[in-house]
Amino acid sequence: MPKIITEDMIEQAAIKALQERHNYTVLNCMTEEPDTLPDGTGRKDKKQVVLPDVMLESLCRINPDIPEQIVRTVVDELCHTPVSGDLMLTNYQNYQKIRNGITVEYNKDGKKTSNILRLLSYNDALSNTFTVASQMWIKGETHWRRPDLIIFINGFPLVFIELKNSNIPVKNAYDINLKNYLKDIPYLFNYNQICVLSNGMETRLGSFAAGYEFFFEWLKVENEKENPDRKAIRESCTSLEYFIAGLCEPKNLLDYIENFILYDRRRTKIIAKNHQFFGVNNAYNAFLRREELKGKLGVFWHTQGSGKSYSMVMLARKIKHKCTGNFTFLIVTDREDLDTQIYKNFLRTEFITDKDKVQPANSKQLREELKTNKSILFTLIHKFRYDKGKKYPVLSERDDIIVIVDEAHRTQYKDLAENMRTGLPNAQFLAFTGTPLLGAKRLTNAWFGDYVSEYNFAESIKDNATVPLYYVKRVPEVELQNDFLDSDFAEILEEENLTDAEQRRLESHYAKELEVIKRDDRLDAIAQHIVYHFPRRGFRGKGMVISVDKFTAVKMYDKVSYYWKEEIKKLNAQITKTKDAAEKLRLKDLVDYMRKVEMAVVISEDADEEAKFAAEGLSIKPHRDRMNKVDENGFDIEDNFKDPNNPLQLVFVCAMWLTGFDAPPVSTLYLDKSMKGHTLMQTIARANRVYNGKECGLIIDYLDVFKYLKRALADYASDDGGLMPVKDVDKLLGQLHESIDLTKTFCMNHDVDLNKVVEDGDTFKNLSLFEDYANTIVGNDDVKNEFAVMANTVDGLYESLRPDIFKMDFEPAYKDAILYLKGIIDGKIRPEKIEAAQARINELLDQSVITAADARKYTITEAGKELDLSKLDIDELRSQFKKLKNKNLEIVNLRKHIEEKLQKMLRRNTTRIKFAERFRNIIDEYNAGGSQNDDFYEKLLKLMEELRAEEERHIKEDLSEAELELFDLLRKEHLTVDEEKRVKLAAKELYNTLTEKRKELFIVGWQNDPQPKERVKGEIVYILNKFLPESYDREIFLRKSTLVFDHIVDQAMTGYNWVA
Repeated sequence: MPKIITEDMIEQAAIKALQERHNYTVLNCMTEEPDTLPDGTGRKDKKQVVLPDVMLESLCRINPDIPEQIVRTVVDELCHTPVSGDLMLTNYQNYQKIRNGITVEYNKDGKKTSNILRLLSYNDALSNTFTVASQMWIKGETHWRRPDLIIFINGFPLVFIELKNSNIPVKNAYDINLKNYLKDIPYLFNYNQICVLSNGMETRLGSFAAGYEFFFEWLKVENEKENPDRKAIRESCTSLEYFIAGLCEPKNLLDYIENFILYDRRRTKIIAKNHQFFGVNNAYNAFLRREELKGKLGVFWHTQGSGKSYSMVMLARKIKHKCTGNFTFLIVTDREDLDTQIYKNFLRTEFITDKDKVQPANSKQLREELKTNKSILFTLIHKFRYDKGKKYPVLSERDDIIVIVDEAHRTQYKDLAENMRTGLPNAQFLAFTGTPLLGAKRLTNAWFGDYVSEYNFAESIKDNATVPLYYVKRVPEVELQNDFLDSDFAEILEEENLTDAEQRRLESHYAKELEVIKRDDRLDAIAQHIVYHFPRRGFRGKGMVISVDKFTAVKMYDKVSYYWKEEIKKLNAQITKTKDAAEKLRLKDLVDYMRKVEMAVVISEDADEEAKFAAEGLSIKPHRDRMNKVDENGFDIEDNFKDPNNPLQLVFVCAMWLTGFDAPPVSTLYLDKSMKGHTLMQTIARANRVYNGKECGLIIDYLDVFKYLKRALADYASDDGGLMPVKDVDKLLGQLHESIDLTKTFCMNHDVDLNKVVEDGDTFKNLSLFEDYANTIVGNDDVKNEFAVMANTVDGLYESLRPDIFKMDFEPAYKDAILYLKGIIDGKIRPEKIEAAQARINELLDQSVITAADARKYTITEAGKELDLSKLDIDELRSQFKKLKNKNLEIVNLRKHIEEKLQKMLRRNTTRIKFAERFRNIIDEYNAGGSQNDDFYEKLLKLMEELRAEEERHIKEDLSEAELELFDLLRKEHLTVDEEKRVKLAAKELYNTLTEKRKELFIVGWQNDPQPKERVKGEIVYILNKFLPESYDREIFLRKSTLVFDHIVDQAMTGYNWVA
């Protein structure tokens, strides 16, 4: 195998696999010039993103009962490329059409007929047309873009595939290519359902709007039991083939599009991961076999944080959409917070509306509702309680009630589950759980049947569905001597609301243990550690302090609050005392963060709780008021804690929010409550959700609970090799060392020897080398991007280890060197001894540059004002460049400024796209090795001279910037001097008229309303007809007036101009 697999090789292999394995039609759309038509796609212009001819032929074929003319009308509308200011809304609306079809009306046999025109045929996969198009040029507002591969079904671009060489990190395809496509040709994603990024070694899928951390692999092809050899896949660069073999199979792809895509409040798009696709389909197939299984559909075991709640929605949605019948889903939980969360998931994904009354208030109402045929109901298991001694009544003998029990592993299900079975004798039962009871306590399977799907903790980490967890043992000196966790002490504590008998038993039998756990000096030591640790973490995610009981939770809140204020006082004193400017800034950042942090207690409510807490010398009322508070936006304490931007950062709990609570920003748990088995697993999983910037979750253990974790992990989480997915924090340090070594090797392979700049493992020597090295790395865009990914990994791992790393055996010199070099490349750091010439050039470019006085410190340079080309001395820049040693850095600098300037100029006049195309061509030629530094820089300078002339052209033409844009849109070839004056007059009159009638014409939302749009178009046509010269015949006039109208609509859509 070659050392590097090029993206062209990957592309050809992908095309071959799609064609030979799945019989896709292949379309090579490559043309030498971007604007060349025809290109094999059938498009009328290169802003179109669909295949018009394929669409028409396919829709006629799969809708034989609908007249062809009706189909043509719909196709014409679907082929239009709207520029929308809200891409997600457009994508959502198009998905509804793709999934459900479009209602059309027409006359048949003299009668008005209504029918559904299907865009895809889901029940007959082979009747659809599957096409893979390569290198299809698409025209953007400012740039041409050419995606590597697009998969079309019936002419709709549903799957986007971007490829990279095997030596380029796949994240570059996200950071650079996907983001550029979204910026330059957003309409490519109007119909998109899946984005695929691959370098052969690694392939990741995601929604077009998802953060990279939510992109996932697709390595299981036929079933969830497969165990793909990730190492072999990486070495052979075959990851894309697994995606093609599995998800691109026509039936699978159609199933995925129809049933595995959700929109949360129409703002967040959720697409199923590999394990969800197989798991939900396993459960669906069990439902189809419900008679054979006698109502026991099975146990759906997917670990916490892996999207289990959304899998539940996908399953219910698929059954409702695909199966004939009047089904009722009964969603059963055992806690109100869990019930509310699942209800919200169904509501926000539009399975139900907020007008549907689907949460019975009590047992009696539940029994009444179950006699009806509502599509879904949500209830607590406790509502199946009934008078002791009486037989539970039969509520319904229907066999189309589907009971889904969430977290169906807890002991209290036994008696109530019997009532549920008695009341619904013919219902179908399915259990969802993240931690099923095992061994002698394995009651779950007796009620629900065998496992229908399994996906454990270790698998989810390997798939990046959850982040890895690391623990730190921080047992205070006041340590427990008795090994009491093997007793039922932990099990009693699992129940937050203990009965009086349980409470007395707990207090008498475990008096000694409780006394030690709740000792004031011990709690003080823990509180002080939390106060030190929480604000000094590298990744400042949210945190949870978990205490033994409600009283201790409130007490810990009081203690942490007290020491928090004391710590701020100490830090302020240090700020006043220190003379080191950098240290001042660091301490000030710490204080600023601590002042913003809000804390809260979250515990369930008891009868007479104020008296109970007062007896302990504590006050619960302010905490209860905070828990019950709803702000002006309707958000409660749970919403506040889940919101990463809300100042509520740290909560104190004992049982609430430890199961079924999904808050991705949570990164740190402070554990001071005895737990074991499934409860321990449920608790630590609060920190394993994927979130932007979160490398891992951290558990600080104050009770040495983790000596019992190994057994729990073996049951719930280990992989086939017996590897434990929750590791000591020292393992994370090992990853950091490994990442630093990889970065050093990468640098050395590109003649960047970091050993030369690290002296005695502490201080930098020969600072001028840093700029030489930065110059080397930025000389090639791919090298620069790969270095950025590696340096970011080093940075992320280091930040995850703070502040514990300060007590570890870690020498930071190479980490500092890597991040310092990255800072220079990013333009955030200017090392000492910068040549005067470079300082001069930066000054000419109107940039704020501050030279650091100390090599170990750096200065952040703020972005300057918009580049003023009229004041730029091009000859001076040319002269200074010849004297520079490190020319690549200056080229990067100049490129950045030209790009920013072009963006602003194109905003003012869309016809300037030719300058953007020239800029892109110059860069492409340079990256391909077609020009040297001096030649490249000269071409950039000449482009800047042309930009300066262009920027001043409106003065020469005696027009404003806005009038010039209209003039450029209206102008045609071969105009006489007199005709050109008439076109200028038309542009002026049109702009003045639209401005004067702004309030009358441009009402709120006019761009989305046919009638106001028609009025605007009429005004444009009237003015142009009055002033344009006679040489504008009917065809040219229609083309130009439509061009101007579409441009004004586009500007309104994007909110740039012509809005109310």
